[in-house]
Amino acid sequence: MSGLFASGVLPIDKPEGPTSHDVVAAVRRHLGIRRIGHTGTLDPFASGLLLLCVGQATRIAEYLSPLPKRYVAVAVLGVETDTDDRTGEPVMESEGWRTLRVAEVVAAFTEQVGERLQLPPTYSAKKVGGERAYRRARRGERVEGVPVPVTIYSLSVQRCELPEVHFEVTCSSGTYVRAIARDAGRSLGCGAHLSVLRRTGIGTLDVAAALPLERLGDAEAVAAHWLTPLEAVSHLKAVELGPEAVRRVVQGKAVDAPPGVSPDGPLALVHGGELIGIGESDDGRIRPRKVFGAAE
Repeated sequence: MSGLFASGVLPIDKPEGPTSHDVVAAVRRHLGIRRIGHTGTLDPFASGLLLLCVGQATRIAEYLSPLPKRYVAVAVLGVETDTDDRTGEPVMESEGWRTLRVAEVVAAFTEQVGERLQLPPTYSAKKVGGERAYRRARRGERVEGVPVPVTIYSLSVQRCELPEVHFEVTCSSGTYVRAIARDAGRSLGCGAHLSVLRRTGIGTLDVAAALPLERLGDAEAVAAHWLTPLEAVSHLKAVELGPEAVRRVVQGKAVDAPPGVSPDGPLALVHGGELIGIGESDDGRIRPRKVFGAAE
């Protein structure tokens, strides 16, 4: 398949079980392409949208990774685990959830909306002392995490079937949904962990348009879900370039910015329906930051 899918983005609907690295390895085997990377890890117990950048499109990963993420999740009150999810060992249990009112539970989740400092889970990929936290935790070391700034754009509780709490959340990259469940449990005084997590969207991309992993061997299905680099960065403002501007951009030279282009973020530089590069506007000029040549 490598000739057909040399450069682009493949949205995968990851099932529960495999790691994100497992998914990357499977796509490498089926496409026959080594240069593949993802734009945001999903834990093995989680499912949902995983964006894989293939070939030269790995160079646009940095413009996809920061996009807001959407999830549906289920938290279970009454048990906090060492991983903050169902895969961990209980560290605290309480029957206190039985006396809680639904309004109290909803408030414990929704009060987290906004900009906040969030303590990453002990078992996380965050680095502590130059090493992944989960590696230290697996050796039995005490991990002192550092709260990091995150943004929870929206959170709505869909239903409470206590001790289960079903909710939807849209949050910034780097936010741990299992930490949302943990913090709600601590606020309620009974503990909580995450039992279900499914990523339903990244930016404007939805899991409904993703390729189920089990259909990876179907070339027609892959083609139907394949995104060109330009389609993948559709959230960026596009600037159409003429032939002379394209020549300058591919040489790494700045070009005049069309009227109305403001310096408020990266720009998709386009010619003939293809992504030529990513640039930035400054003082009426567009300076290329990434230039794309022939597909590999």
